[in-house]
Amino acid sequence: MLCVIRLRGSVKIKREIKDTLRMLRLYRKNTCTLINETPQNVGMIKKVKDYVTWGTISEDMLTKLIKKRGRTLGNKRLDEKFLKENKLKNFEELSKKILEGKIKLKESPIKPYFRLSPPSKGFKGSIKQHYPKGALGNRGDKINDLLKRMI
Repeated sequence: MLCVIRLRGSVKIKREIKDTLRMLRLYRKNTCTLINETPQNVGMIKKVKDYVTWGTISEDMLTKLIKKRGRTLGNKRLDEKFLKENKLKNFEELSKKILEGKIKLKESPIKPYFRLSPPSKGFKGSIKQHYPKGALGNRGDKINDLLKRMI
């Protein structure tokens, strides 16, 4: 499961890049979405590589993300009542089922994207350069460190 975070705004973007960001459900700056690692999704990520950062999310970070930033379709926080209605024990079970592919965010009553705050202590280097020097591009497992600072 890939976690994709949009880091740059929408001023002076080409139309096809704007459409691709919309297809990935990255409507605003500092939003995050989870997608499966299929060739089609990887192709879309490569198309918008100058506006997003991505990497493989861990199970415990997904649990923290859902617990803190997860919302229902009515824009209400996820709580124990919601989990009981959907026959789940806790947030760990929900994140495990999402990573295994048993629950799809598109079809569930959970919003398929997460709104985040800017990272504490800022980005290392320039936002416009790619990962080792800047903030954009493929981070691999280091995406969990960025998510921890943005939650």
